[in-house]
Amino acid sequence: MTPNSPDLDIQNNKEKSQYETTIDGAVALAAYELEPGDRIVFTHTIVPDQLSGRGIAQSLAKHALDDARARKLTVVPQCAFIAAYIKRHPEYEDLLQK
Repeated sequence: MTPNSPDLDIQNNKEKSQYETTIDGAVALAAYELEPGDRIVFTHTIVPDQLSGRGIAQSLAKHALDDARARKLTVVPQCAFIAAYIKRHPEYEDLLQK
């Protein structure tokens, strides 16, 4: 499976406040909290060991940040992975709180 393969079905599970995908029965996720003022705070990213090394965390980050942009949300990357992803992909820096 490649990071952006069409069979990587990432959903925004609003009830659990997380972007998630299930692969081989395991759930990988990027958790968030919505705050007043149209802010989304990414708190942590979890990819189970059996799914590591497949680029799943990068796909979760990209999907979540693209969705935040579409929803006109300001991103607060408390999660170290999301923060590092934004640093490596400066096209998302405009989403950060000024």
